[in-house]
Amino acid sequence: MITTPHRPYKRLADRYGPLDFGEYVWIHVPCVQWDRFDYGEWLRATHREARIAARELPEAERPVLHPDPGGLLAWGCTRGSDVLFWDTSASDDPDEWTVVVRHSGAVPGSGLLRWHRYGLTLTGYLRHTVRDTWELPSPPGPLLGPLPGTVARTAFLPDAEPWTPPAPVPPRLTEAERRLALETGTGLDALRLLSPPPARPYLGDGSWEGLFAELGTRLPGEYVRLMDGYGAGIWSGWLRFHTPLRTGERRFLTHVEDTVDAYRQLKDGHEQWYPLAIWPEPGGFLPFANSIDGDYLGWLTEGGDPDTWPLIVWPRHADQGPPLEGGLIDTLLDWQRGTLVTPGFAALDEDDDPVEFADFRSWDDRAYW
Repeated sequence: MITTPHRPYKRLADRYGPLDFGEYVWIHVPCVQWDRFDYGEWLRATHREARIAARELPEAERPVLHPDPGGLLAWGCTRGSDVLFWDTSASDDPDEWTVVVRHSGAVPGSGLLRWHRYGLTLTGYLRHTVRDTWELPSPPGPLLGPLPGTVARTAFLPDAEPWTPPAPVPPRLTEAERRLALETGTGLDALRLLSPPPARPYLGDGSWEGLFAELGTRLPGEYVRLMDGYGAGIWSGWLRFHTPLRTGERRFLTHVEDTVDAYRQLKDGHEQWYPLAIWPEPGGFLPFANSIDGDYLGWLTEGGDPDTWPLIVWPRHADQGPPLEGGLIDTLLDWQRGTLVTPGFAALDEDDDPVEFADFRSWDDRAYW
């Protein structure tokens, strides 16, 4: 539950909606705009990231984060990636909540400390940012700015509407279903339970036979089974599966050729860092999915039977690793469960509930992928 914030914040929110202060500080308010911003999702993601970042501190110095009682509650951020919180433990009166900032860099004069408690309310902190002097012997924290004393509706959310807290919903899975999804279930049945497929998977307007003819090869049977059940889409907001049967300019082969051409150019300059053979060479890397971070998932096309092709990740931010040990469905299941640890796959945090993050969202014929 989100406690009602103090009156100055509410007055700003009522007058401007989401706003920029001093052309540098974004003050987020309870609003939503389709495909751009959801206040509840922003709070959840911001507090999760802060909780992970706080583990850099000694355990005794780690701040408590919302929704834990007395936890820090985010209210904004800056163009420099600082995150702004209220300390809800400071007072029973929200008007007296003081500001805590997680700075994107070390706080000047505080060594490596990135978290700073200013001891100022929202109004006092905003005054702090527009001044380059302070009436006390020393300022209560690093001087941000000085910023211009301007307030304006943010141009990023021109059509934002009021946000309503979602109604409580019962758990998606029973305890028995959780055990199947996360522990005892196997294969496609467990994956469907953990990450439900869409009612109408989108594959495109072509056929598997047409795709195989264009590629000059079949693709692994479990990939076909997975796509027939899920279609093209994005897993957990991160891993994107190309549309396999689309015809025309943006078809599957287009993505493959674009990816292997990029790999070839990198390999030409730094072969030691890009050791994979490139499809359609024997054993070459044939990609079929990528992440929003620029990682690619594909097969090494070794041998004449596609069902024996090993999976491999071309990671964006790590050295090239060996092929994965499992097949596609088992790899996806392990990843959605949070038990897959390999370069090139986003990992869950130790406090994350895998059921909360397991998700699949289908593309349609308008999606590029």
